[in-house]
Amino acid sequence: MTEPGPRLPEAADEGPTAQLLRVRRGGRLSTLDRLLLHSPPVAEGWNALLGALRGGTTLPADLRELVVLRVAVLDDAAFEWAAHEPIGRRAGLAELQLQVLRRPDAAAEPVWTPVQAAVLAFTDAATRAVAVPDDVFAGVRAHLDDRQVVELTALVAGYAMVSRFLVALEVPPPTGEVAG
Repeated sequence: MTEPGPRLPEAADEGPTAQLLRVRRGGRLSTLDRLLLHSPPVAEGWNALLGALRGGTTLPADLRELVVLRVAVLDDAAFEWAAHEPIGRRAGLAELQLQVLRRPDAAAEPVWTPVQAAVLAFTDAATRAVAVPDDVFAGVRAHLDDRQVVELTALVAGYAMVSRFLVALEVPPPTGEVAG
């Protein structure tokens, strides 16, 4: 039985925009990329933003992947989880932590470092309600500098964009790892 595909057909994976995406992806394009290629300007902007969020921030890899995976859970984005779960493992997330991320009150569980718990609380607030309460903001401020707070906020917002795109277009989980 074959998996259902996304709601739109994949665009041709040729041309300069496809090449830009391939460079960031190490030569491979995902279904997500091929959908974005229907609009080269959007694909190029997406590529630049996600490239910066994944490779140009000062946030530690474990925090970055906690955010991406938590947004995937909160937005029910199976593609995002499947693509980032192996990256999260490589970033140092333990099996128990990955299991706890799927729980409604994950940030309150005693498996996180203080900074991880603060980042998860921030991610939950910014994803669920958009507004971040003062105490939650103060929690990340206790651990992150100005640049990192900006990067964290952009990371949560950026991956909310990714998850909403994936869910709206019903993009199935990837068969191989091609993240962000």
